Amino acid sequence: MKPAPVLAFEGLRLLRGGRPVVEGLTASVPAGQVVALMGASGAGKTTILRAVAGLDPFDAGVITLGDVQLTAGGRPAGDLQRRLYSRVGIVFQFHHLFANLTATANVSLAHVRVQGAPPAEAAEKAASLLASLGVGHRAHAYPHELSGGEAQRVAIARALAVDPPLLLIDEPTASLDQDRRLELAAVLRALVENGRTLLVATHDAEFVRACATRVLVLKAGRVEQDGPVHAVLGP
Repeated sequence: MKPAPVLAFEGLRLLRGGRPVVEGLTASVPAGQVVALMGASGAGKTTILRAVAGLDPFDAGVITLGDVQLTAGGRPAGDLQRRLYSRVGIVFQFHHLFANLTATANVSLAHVRVQGAPPAEAAEKAASLLASLGVGHRAHAYPHELSGGEAQRVAIARALAVDPPLLLIDEPTASLDQDRRLELAAVLRALVENGRTLLVATHDAEFVRACATRVLVLKAGRVEQDGPVHAVLGP
């Protein structure tokens, strides 16, 4: 029997100003893959990530993440929101770290607030996550003291702090040079080897070739192509 996907969309529809941004999206994300969402600006990549993370309501369809099911009409709240936050983490394009908190405190926050972990335990876990992502030496730095690549890794550590099986990443290479892009690709591959599943919105074909398993190409909120990376993008 085929295992259930980590994430599934069924007939997802999302309007903005009465205009469909995502229209009838049906797709699934199996465990242990890096799935890239690609397409032109306005194709719905970031919109889909925000809907999965419960940040934006959608107008029709169902999003399923394990035992969590999101339906149309509103943002999740209460117990549903808590269960969703334990299943999915999101890394925004501009990171959105709290400027008044150190890297360790930024990473610890969700572990304390979402899972009720003691602060000392959360700080210890944060230190371990930062070290595993190569920024352990920046644990006491504030966001303005971090480079773009360092801030991104802190944001990834923060998203991983509650051990979600699914990680969403929005345009991860937008501010990175060539070397940092390849380093990030290696980081994402390592996350998958350690049991994570990733859904990445990006326009960067070279980066996708370096780290992804599968590509969904969107056009006007619909899947135009779906297949292995090299079958869709070429060698």
